Amino acid sequence: MNDSERGKIRNKEHVPTKDFSGLRYGKITPTDIDGFLEFKDKIFILLELKYGDSVLKYGQRTALERGCDAWTDAGKTSVVLVARYNNTGLKEIDVAPLPVSEYRIDKKWHKPKKVITVRQAIDQIIAWYPKKG
Repeated sequence: MNDSERGKIRNKEHVPTKDFSGLRYGKITPTDIDGFLEFKDKIFILLELKYGDSVLKYGQRTALERGCDAWTDAGKTSVVLVARYNNTGLKEIDVAPLPVSEYRIDKKWHKPKKVITVRQAIDQIIAWYPKKG
């Protein structure tokens, strides 16, 4: 695989819809995470994509918060980025240019003060990391 293909789903015809209904534990069922990046066991970034103004439901928000906060408690830089897309009927979503609608860092949710893309946010987190502390 060459570098221009990294990050793309290969064999899309083999990607099935997932059914988690057999994994119900009381009110708890699995949630999905749309993306995850880890840099040298130092920076952890969780990505969640939402269509339009759909809400991040309680269970998914709680799971993202707890995962992010646990890494923070372990002394890691950990961020959740929530990004939005509006195009319907797409077979593929280019995530890098999507606008970030909210993010979690240091155990708090924030809304960006200006428009920032997923790529720009990740680049800023990576640039910021060595200065932390």
